[in-house]
Amino acid sequence: MCVCVCVCVCVCVLPAGLPPPSPQTSWGNTGILPQGVPPPPAEGFQPDSPFVPLSWRLAGGVILGVALWLRHDSQTTSILHLNLDDKPAPSTFYVGIYILIAVGAVMMFVGFLGCYGAIQESQCLLGTFFTCLVILFACEVAAGIWGFVNRDKIAKDVKQFYDQALNKAVLEDDASNAKTVVKSFHETLGCCGSDALTSLITAAVKSELCPSGSNVLITPFKANCHQKIDELFSGKLYLIGIAAIVVAVIMIFEMILSMVLCCGIRNSSVY
Repeated sequence: MCVCVCVCVCVCVLPAGLPPPSPQTSWGNTGILPQGVPPPPAEGFQPDSPFVPLSWRLAGGVILGVALWLRHDSQTTSILHLNLDDKPAPSTFYVGIYILIAVGAVMMFVGFLGCYGAIQESQCLLGTFFTCLVILFACEVAAGIWGFVNRDKIAKDVKQFYDQALNKAVLEDDASNAKTVVKSFHETLGCCGSDALTSLITAAVKSELCPSGSNVLITPFKANCHQKIDELFSGKLYLIGIAAIVVAVIMIFEMILSMVLCCGIRNSSVY
C-alpha cells in the first residue's frame, strides 16, 4: 500500500510531458553529473586562455629579432668576415648569437604548441609544452655558463688577430692582404694601432693605414684599437646577457603557469 502511494506521489509531482530538470539543478548540489553530461569548467579558471603561450611566442620573436640584429650588425660583420692569408677571423662571438637564434625560433614554435594545447584543453600538449620549456631552460643555462667562461676569450682572440695583421702590414711592404685587414679595423672602429705607442708609430710610418681624414697627432691618443675592440664586444655581450636573463625569467614564469594550466584542466575533469 505504501509503495503504491509513493508511486502516485512521484507521478503527481512529475507530470508526464514535462522535460527533466537540467543537470545543474537536479545534480548540482551532490557534485555528481549524469553520464554523458560534460563537467563545468573550474570556477575562476579559463583553460582555453592562450595568454601564456601567446606571451611566449612574443618573447621568442623579440629574442629572434635581437639575435638577427646582432648577427648582421655592420661593425661585427665587417671585422669578423675578414681573412688574413686564408685564415679567418675568430668567430667565437657568433656561437652565442646562433644559440639565441635557435632559442628564439624554437620558442615561437613551442608557443604555437602550447597555444593549441591550451585551446584544446589537452594535458598531453601542455605537458609537452612544459617539457620543451625545461629543455630550453637547461640549454640556456649551459649557454650562459659558456658565455661567462669565454667572455674574455672573444675579445682576446680578435685582438690577437688584429695584432698579427698590424705587424705584418707595418713590417712588410708587399703585405696587401694584411693592410686591407688593418684598414678595415681602423675604418670600422675609428682607431689606429693597438696602444698609444704603436698608434703613434703606425700613424707616423704607415699613415695610409689610419682612418681616412684622421689627425695623425690626435687619433693615436684618442683611442687605441685594443680598447675599441673591448668596448665593442663587451657591449654586445652585455646585450646578449640581458636578453638571456629576460628569457630565463620568462621561462620560469611560463613553466609555473603551464603547470597551473595543466593541473586546472585535470582537476576540472574530476567533477
